[in-house]
Amino acid sequence: MSTLDEEDRREYYRIDDRIALEISQLSATEALGPDLLQDDSPLFNLLSELHLSEFESQHLLRQLSDKDRTLAAFLKAQNKRIDLLSAVVAQTLLGQLSAPQAVVLSEGGIEFNQAQALAAGSRVAVKMVLMPQALGLLLRARVTHCDQQPDGLYEIGTEFVDMTDAQRQLLARYILQRQAQQRRQALEQNAPSAS
Repeated sequence: MSTLDEEDRREYYRIDDRIALEISQLSATEALGPDLLQDDSPLFNLLSELHLSEFESQHLLRQLSDKDRTLAAFLKAQNKRIDLLSAVVAQTLLGQLSAPQAVVLSEGGIEFNQAQALAAGSRVAVKMVLMPQALGLLLRARVTHCDQQPDGLYEIGTEFVDMTDAQRQLLARYILQRQAQQRRQALEQNAPSAS
């Protein structure tokens, strides 16, 4: 294991997960561009924007709930409606994406297997839909390693680059929630059944 991997393991929580994932090479302009990446799919872009705007407004909703509980309750109900609409968009979008695959995900990067090799140091777009929240993210990443496995696939590690604070915090929140869910499931499986 490389030093970078060891440092990442100490710096970020990592989870094993299954997500819809698409990887594509970036042109030099896309790799170094200051703007957020945009996908060819308007549905995916809409889903990403929905989650980012919802996340960015959470602190305002918390502040408002201290001052006007009725208005805050109304806005929370509207937020739930928007979440339901985003779930519909996500289900439509999932039909267009590849089947979920096993990955190791952290706030700092993602590791996955695929049939095509990628050169270490190359820049890629990582398009992922994280379930069950249907969180769509399109992030720039740099390939840190590409190792051929005995089954012929390549294990590819990437490091996210140029993430916005909102993207990083959304990903971190997802990872913490998923980790808590996995721990609960493990405890339930190991708990003696009540007789």
